[in-house]
Amino acid sequence: MPDSFPMEIQSNQTFHFKQVRPPALAIAPGSVHFTLYATFLPRSGAIQNPVADILVTLTGDSQLLLPANGLEFDDCSGNEVVYFVSSDPRFSVWADGSIHTYSDISSLSLPVNFTLTARNTQNMRSWETTIKLVLQGAQTSPDRQITQKRIYKDGDKTKDWHNIEKPGVTTPLHSVITFPKQPQTSTNGLRRQKRDWVIPPINVPENSRGPFPQMLVSIRSDKDQSKTIRYSITGAGADQPPNEVFSIDPEFGKMFVTKPLDREERSSYHLRAHAVDINGNQVEQPVDLYIFVIDMNDNRPEFKNQVYNGSVEEGSKPGSTVMKVTAHDADDDTTSNGMVHYRILSQTPHSPISNMFTINRESGDIVTVAAGLDRERVAQYTVIVEATDMEGNLNFGLSSTATAIIAITDVNDNPPELTASTFSGEVPENSVNVVVANLTVIDRDQPKSPNWNAVYRIVSGDPSGHFTVRTNPENNDGMVTVVKPVDFEMNRAFMLTVVVSNQAPLANGIQSSLQSTAGVTISVKDVNEPPIFPDNPKLIRFEEGVPAGTTLTTFSANDPDHFMQQVVRYVKLADPANWLTINATNGQISTTAILDRESIYVKNNIYEATFLAADNGSPPASSTGTLQIYLIDVNDNAPALVPREAQICERSSTNSINITAADADTDPNVGPFVFELPNFPSSIKRNWTVSRINGNYARLSLRIQFLESGVYEVPISVSDSGNPPLSNRSVIKVKVCPCDENGDCTTVGAVAAAGLGTGAIIAILICIIILLSMVLLFVVWMKRREKERQTKQLLIDPEDDVRDNILKYDEEGGGEEDQDYDLSQLQQPDSLDHIMNKPPGVRRVDERPIIPESQYPIRPMVPHPGDIGDFINEGLRAADNDPTAPPYDSLLVFDYEGSGSTAGSVSSLNSSSTGDQDYDYLNDWGPRFKKLADMYGGVDDD
Repeated sequence: MPDSFPMEIQSNQTFHFKQVRPPALAIAPGSVHFTLYATFLPRSGAIQNPVADILVTLTGDSQLLLPANGLEFDDCSGNEVVYFVSSDPRFSVWADGSIHTYSDISSLSLPVNFTLTARNTQNMRSWETTIKLVLQGAQTSPDRQITQKRIYKDGDKTKDWHNIEKPGVTTPLHSVITFPKQPQTSTNGLRRQKRDWVIPPINVPENSRGPFPQMLVSIRSDKDQSKTIRYSITGAGADQPPNEVFSIDPEFGKMFVTKPLDREERSSYHLRAHAVDINGNQVEQPVDLYIFVIDMNDNRPEFKNQVYNGSVEEGSKPGSTVMKVTAHDADDDTTSNGMVHYRILSQTPHSPISNMFTINRESGDIVTVAAGLDRERVAQYTVIVEATDMEGNLNFGLSSTATAIIAITDVNDNPPELTASTFSGEVPENSVNVVVANLTVIDRDQPKSPNWNAVYRIVSGDPSGHFTVRTNPENNDGMVTVVKPVDFEMNRAFMLTVVVSNQAPLANGIQSSLQSTAGVTISVKDVNEPPIFPDNPKLIRFEEGVPAGTTLTTFSANDPDHFMQQVVRYVKLADPANWLTINATNGQISTTAILDRESIYVKNNIYEATFLAADNGSPPASSTGTLQIYLIDVNDNAPALVPREAQICERSSTNSINITAADADTDPNVGPFVFELPNFPSSIKRNWTVSRINGNYARLSLRIQFLESGVYEVPISVSDSGNPPLSNRSVIKVKVCPCDENGDCTTVGAVAAAGLGTGAIIAILICIIILLSMVLLFVVWMKRREKERQTKQLLIDPEDDVRDNILKYDEEGGGEEDQDYDLSQLQQPDSLDHIMNKPPGVRRVDERPIIPESQYPIRPMVPHPGDIGDFINEGLRAADNDPTAPPYDSLLVFDYEGSGSTAGSVSSLNSSSTGDQDYDYLNDWGPRFKKLADMYGGVDDD
């Protein structure tokens, strides 16, 4: 615990206050001001005597004299069980330290003193202090003056500062902050630290109307008596952004606020006061000044949303939470200015009562207060909520509203009810996925929800599971559907019992309705059913090779319509090999050809044929049946030798040929095979030999040491293992050729083996050599001719060869220098007298076959002498309309421009050249113009 009583000094403070209970007390008009000068804060729990004199500034239009935390107290244990008691019944101090009044204070004219006691409810210890309220601007008694005395505790000595009233002195309006004295140094060299002033915060109300600048406090140094002092302040709000909010008189130390403050922008300022002499030398240590902006109720609560959406189940009990609305007030939430309370202004609709909901005035939670919420009657409520600050004081608080939309959510409190107790339907036999009956149901719960969706169950009458009841998602009807075919001959009618329920279970306390069960009668309608093959497919077994006309089996079908007298007839549908026939009346199947297991139509020893059975009902019905014939193999195919061609080296010790046999039959009519060489001709066994490798393979090799190259046909007899066995004599072509060291036939040997003699081989090689020589000679000749062409000398020097420069074009006009045309020569002359005076005649000269000269129609005068386009068009029309025009392949002259010309004869044109024209520029045109340059551009020798 500290052993001293630090002193806080507060300055001229004006507060805007709220009304406190009881609300019936009114505030008198006008403004009465008090001034707070100093507050001693007791820090020791042992003080029993008054330790503070407090003077408060207030306005009479409110009843809060000192705001929260305006009066500080600390019992060194957290103040958790401390309360305040005022000796003056007109004033009270709340737990947050704010001072309030319950009476009219406009008539106060003299200072008010009362004792404030702080008591601990656990140990009943108490502390006391004196509160003194003085009217601002009022004088104390003439014979009293307030001075200050410091109190401190040092060992057994107790010193203090307190206010001593002296007569005839007016209480100062603004407090004076004095710089703390500098520490003194003792004679033994030790420095003794004196206790400094604790400067209390300076409270300034926001939104003050001025006038500005408005004085806040005076700062003074004790050294101002001996030297000239200059005061200044630094920090945010002075010389730092926001600049120039506070200012100070550098000579007298009076500090001012220069404009209204806004607590919502900045709630506090920290400044430092400096004192220097006229030379700028620091004479005092800087003093920290804390300025707090006192909140005013200048912001109304604002809801986070203008529309809130909530929900509550129908049938909810009172006290059920629905939703929460929240409003924020930018004012200080530790004061009444920022304390928001809520209330409900209206509810729509007013059913079943007008106040189905209430709201927690502090938290904004909306809860139900009455039972009777029924979604089927009212599905949604609209509630207008108001938020008011000043703890909900409607006289002084600011308000705003929001809309809360409360949806009543559905619960399954209405069981589904069938509209009838019995339903009926009809179903044709053998039908599947057919709806035979519709069950209609009524459910007052929310459509398309689990509480409304119906679920149907068949509880009796369908032990075989022929039917099911599906729910129509659009109208909730039950659709009785056939899922397994029914047979009229087995069941002519079904009596079903169906129960309906919801997808969601019923709410607590709700019982199922008696109308949730109904009976359904389903009648089965007899229809003509197709004949049925008892065995489909039907499998029979026969040996292949059965002769034509053999009866295989009877493939008949049964008519299931026992109550109809009908005849069944049979027809063959599919018989790939056309081996079978069927009796149309009894279904007896016979063969029309020999059955062959090795046929391409037999797959895996089975031959299939399809037959049709049809009755004569109305309408006729038919069905198909498949007959499968398993053909047992017999040994009817002799083996064939494989391979049919091979090659072998001419020397027997080199290699041999492996041979086998292929048999179309199956076991046991195939291998093991027997391979034998015939006795005739005798050269076969003399040159060749066959040795057995295994049951399916044998080896063919040379019996002699050497056999001349060539192609030999070796007959071999092959027998199978059937009963009786079948044999076949096959010929294998063997090419005998000379081989290299690896046992492969050489190229020459292969040719020789093909049957060509040595002479033929030599002739072929000579032909190939001759052909290659001819090709080589032709290539050499072509190259030589090309070389001669390149080396042939030109008759003239290439630079003098200008033959490739003489070009003929089917066009008129010159080169680049002839691109600037004078179109005036193509225009009509200004004077047309020589044309108008010319007698009518030919206007155009044409070259055509010799025919009598025709007279072209006279063209009209052109509209304008300078329009060459119209002139040409008129000439074109004249030529097109002339019946005596020459044929299209005649030479036409279109450049005739009439007789007479203002330019005169072409022969009158003279060259403007004087004969001294310089043609040296032709030398710059390249070698193509060298001849012209030599002819015209040369310089005279003289």
